[in-house]
Amino acid sequence: MSGGAVMNFEGLSMKQIKQMTQRLMKLVLVVGAFGLFAGNLRAQEASELEQLKKEMREMRKQMQQLEQKIETLERKPQAAAPPVASVVTQPAPETAPAAPAKKSWSPADPIRVGKGGTYADLGLVATFAAGGSTANDIEGGTELGGHDPNQRGFTVQGVELNLQGAIDPYFRGNANVAFMVDSAGETQVELEEAWLETMSLPGNLQVRAGQYLTDFGRINTQHPHSWAFVDAPLVSGRLLGPDGLRNPGARISWLVPTPFYSELFFGVQDSQGETAYSFSYDHGGEPFLGRVNGTGSVERFSDMLLTTRYAASFDLTDNQTLLAGASAAFGPNSSGTDTDTQIYGVDLYWKWKSPRAHGGFPFVAWQTEAMVRRYEAGTYPSLVLQPGFGGLPGYPVYVIQPEETITDWGLYSQVLWGFKPGWVAGLRGDFVTGETAQYEELYGTDLSRAPRWRISPNLTWYPSEFSKLRLQYNYDDRDGIGVDHSVWLQFEFLLGAHAAHKF
Repeated sequence: MSGGAVMNFEGLSMKQIKQMTQRLMKLVLVVGAFGLFAGNLRAQEASELEQLKKEMREMRKQMQQLEQKIETLERKPQAAAPPVASVVTQPAPETAPAAPAKKSWSPADPIRVGKGGTYADLGLVATFAAGGSTANDIEGGTELGGHDPNQRGFTVQGVELNLQGAIDPYFRGNANVAFMVDSAGETQVELEEAWLETMSLPGNLQVRAGQYLTDFGRINTQHPHSWAFVDAPLVSGRLLGPDGLRNPGARISWLVPTPFYSELFFGVQDSQGETAYSFSYDHGGEPFLGRVNGTGSVERFSDMLLTTRYAASFDLTDNQTLLAGASAAFGPNSSGTDTDTQIYGVDLYWKWKSPRAHGGFPFVAWQTEAMVRRYEAGTYPSLVLQPGFGGLPGYPVYVIQPEETITDWGLYSQVLWGFKPGWVAGLRGDFVTGETAQYEELYGTDLSRAPRWRISPNLTWYPSEFSKLRLQYNYDDRDGIGVDHSVWLQFEFLLGAHAAHKF
């Protein structure tokens, strides 16, 4: 052995040498085992280290690829997008989608004044009629309504201006001003309605105040352009008057909490004037029901016109709806000091619509109304010609007409068949009559309340929702006058929005 101590075996016994050899062998085995373990450990560590290095290289490669993608994406918008300031001030590039074209104005679009929660929509409906009749008394004779055809040739039945909209968060408003031309060629201006109505009262309550059409029956609350026929029913013209029943006042309605539509109305209105025809109206100084009436006025609450109505609607099937109503009106008349008028009415409306209906067609609708008027007429002095005796000429004497209750009643029934889109065929029957009054025993039959009936078939074409053409024939039979025939062609157009009408 060189470079180290030299082992000297001299002086040692064989036993000692053998023991030293065994110890040396154990030491060699221990050192070898330790070396082998250390070698395996180093090999395992080297393998794990190599695996970690490999994973790090792959992660570094993925990170490089991800960074390249981010850089590529960042470069693209920077190269294509204009500066932020220019986005606001410069027009869109040619490749940007074009803005949607502005909708062209339609005749039925609202002509709106104002915006937001306060606005008014303006609309105009113009209705005309052309035709003729064999009757010599068209206005007020065969035709009782103030908006009915009034002469041979052309009639301006009405040009109605409507304004409706939101007044504020609490009220909405509506106004209808009608222009007409009478048979003498004079233009008449009529305020049909002008009212405000609450929008958010508790308890399903609603209040309307102003000038409004009285909630009595169905036809009375409808404007002429929404009628299904050229003229008003006879019973409406005779009992409610040429312009229907309407006046300044207020009404409250309650939507009854039932599973079906159910509403109760109660109104208080002035009782005087032409639009309270059967109440405190002087009839222009002309006799009415055998008397010349005075001019009415409101002095106390009992001088007011009180009206009530109840209406309910039911869905009979998925395609059939029924609406029924009952109405009453009470108020003073000016034939005496304490004389009153009561008018009662019932109405029924039924509609069927096909389950395959398109645009509301086909359909069948039936509507009927019956009214009765009890007019308490006061005492009235009459000048009556008494026959002479023994060939002497007659002589006038004054007779006091006693108080009496005069009863008149009537009804109409109409059916409409919408047989194809835009086409509706209709048929209406009217009948009015009255009980013979005491004053008629003095003066003879009052032709204004004599029995009469009328049959009216018609055909209506709606070219669009903005216009209509209607052809109607009337067969009139009046006791004491005879039979008359009338043919009317009605045409109408709408501009702007118009307030929706009740079902």
